[in-house]
Amino acid sequence: MAILVTGAAGFIGHYVAKALLARGEQVIGIDNLNEYYTPALKQMRLACLSGEKAFTFHALDIADSKALEAAVSGVDVTGIIHLAAQAGVRYSIDNPAAYVASNLVGHGNILELARRVEPKNTVYASSSSVYGGNKKIPFAETDMTDDQVSFYGATKKSNELMANSYARLYKIPLTGLRFFTVYGEMGRPDMAYWLFADAIREGRAIKIFNNGEMSRDFTYISDIVEGVLAAFDRPVDKREDLTHPHRVYNLGNDNPEQLMSLVAGVEKAMGQVAEKTFLPMQKGDVERTWANIDRARKELDYAPKITLAEGLARFGKWYREIWVKTL
Repeated sequence: MAILVTGAAGFIGHYVAKALLARGEQVIGIDNLNEYYTPALKQMRLACLSGEKAFTFHALDIADSKALEAAVSGVDVTGIIHLAAQAGVRYSIDNPAAYVASNLVGHGNILELARRVEPKNTVYASSSSVYGGNKKIPFAETDMTDDQVSFYGATKKSNELMANSYARLYKIPLTGLRFFTVYGEMGRPDMAYWLFADAIREGRAIKIFNNGEMSRDFTYISDIVEGVLAAFDRPVDKREDLTHPHRVYNLGNDNPEQLMSLVAGVEKAMGQVAEKTFLPMQKGDVERTWANIDRARKELDYAPKITLAEGLARFGKWYREIWVKTL
């Protein structure tokens, strides 16, 4: 028996796999180890898992249905945590084909696998990007999500619709998690806090879009992992008030911070004030995000704990003491 974790070399996937192993689970991890950002970071994450006897890894693309089936052949897959995806709002403008392959075809393959093996629960990654041009704040799961402003957000909205149809058709429990700006050690180097740290270290000006008039609901990685496991441990089909076993949850911090607060936090973590270049808003971006997490609080006992200042301090220490030495 094993739990399948897709995107196991990714930021969230690696931490989720590690947490599952720590509580005694058998884990099959899969990841295509693509070069969207440096594979060295993905190998660093895998190295944290490779010594675990209960962990098996397969380098494959979830868009390859035959390879996916082969990886779980002969294994009793009792649960699926599907975190593999092509991430990034801005990159979706330059390379939409990558999002079609991973986020649409790949997600469809995972749903088909869940239909076939009938695990106790399947949890998949959605995103705060599904809220698109929504002007109502904080964002709640009951809000309309039809006004997509990025192709990445459109693929994540499609993931939710695909999952909803499978839950109705086949009665398999499926839970979507809308992540809000997850950050922390071993995170994604394409995200603002990491780009700021790189610029400060290299003596370059940091780029601040929309002239700094932006805010985000930053969520530290350990809080996200607790939310993922809480959702996984509470299959949606146990809820009697749902007509079909599909549910989405916001996993955020319910505490939006101004972009300039992020800048100040990174400066403090790096011990240096940054030169700044102020620029207009980028295509596909939004001015603010803010998660209403009442549903997750009530149904998952979700309770984020880490402040932005504390989380950035932890990231900065890791970046300066560990990451810089690998460069």
